[in-house]
Amino acid sequence: MNKITLVASVLLGLLFIVFGSNFFLKFMPTPKADPDSLAAQYMGAMFQSGWLKIVKSLQIIGGLLLIIPKTRNFGLLVLGPIVINIGLYNILLKPGGITAPPVLAIMALAVFLLVAERKKFAQLLH
Repeated sequence: MNKITLVASVLLGLLFIVFGSNFFLKFMPTPKADPDSLAAQYMGAMFQSGWLKIVKSLQIIGGLLLIIPKTRNFGLLVLGPIVINIGLYNILLKPGGITAPPVLAIMALAVFLLVAERKKFAQLLH
């Protein structure tokens, strides 16, 4: 495994662990959205239904799996739908939100790891 892939997987894993943990531990401020916006309504529905607890738990689990080299591809498998949802949420519900540095970092690192590990990742699907 090359060092760039290792660094990318640790960075992405840490991003998911930190942001997933923040939901439960509240150590970083959460930006407030206009309550009438689609983004706020979407997040409100996810929060009230308990769905967000599941997603944040999967973010932590997926982040931990990414950091461990032997389980990296399983981490990508867990986090793939979450990464797509983050991108679509920021494109469709938060105009200009896709350019936020954490969103760009998550998208770029996930795509890089998927391309870098494509042969190994494809074995999971066969």
